[in-house]
Amino acid sequence: MNESTKRLKMVLERIEKACFDCGRAPEDVSLLAVSKRHPVEKIIGLNKLGVSAFGENHLQEALQKQRELPDLNLEWHFIGNVQSNKTRAIAENFQWVQSVDRHKILERLSAQRPAHLEPINVCLQVNIDLEPQKAGANPEEILQLAEHADGLDNIKLRGLMAIPKVTTDLMQQHESFRRVKVLFEMLKNEGYDIDTISMGMSSDLEAAISEGSNMVRIGTDLFGKRQS
Repeated sequence: MNESTKRLKMVLERIEKACFDCGRAPEDVSLLAVSKRHPVEKIIGLNKLGVSAFGENHLQEALQKQRELPDLNLEWHFIGNVQSNKTRAIAENFQWVQSVDRHKILERLSAQRPAHLEPINVCLQVNIDLEPQKAGANPEEILQLAEHADGLDNIKLRGLMAIPKVTTDLMQQHESFRRVKVLFEMLKNEGYDIDTISMGMSSDLEAAISEGSNMVRIGTDLFGKRQS
């Protein structure tokens, strides 16, 4: 069993156990492999093992990988800070953007999405713990952002993404994730047809899944230590 197989097996086992512990079906939680600063060979290896969704947060690095992997049927998620001058390239080359937190970015992604492509899938990033150094909309702004997204032709609002405060305190992990789920349910109750709660990484996927995450973003535990 090679390294990629071992790592994937361990991650999938953690997801399965987390789901079992909270009474959920493992197939309800999807895996996003965060491949930033990892070579395309590792992406190819994981794809051969059945992983098809990959997340990148550095645009030029991601575009280069896409050019090197034209024959693989991969689903690309942009998960980094979305700057206005990068929206066109993101709109043209990604299926998902998980890190939208401003009206302007929604408008640019919609306007710049090529006509031959389906609407781009969007998660609104919420700064659930109001950390000043982190991107993401204030929780109080999420409903307005959702309303704006819903009115744009080339945006398909899928749900929420969050990166809570890093902590080893399990109660705090659960509390942050729980507040994201409350926001998600609020949007559902307002009539939005959303289906995605993207939260949980290598260090806290268990807490995230127990609080309702159905997409976990895993980098280190799948790929190992990143290249500098």
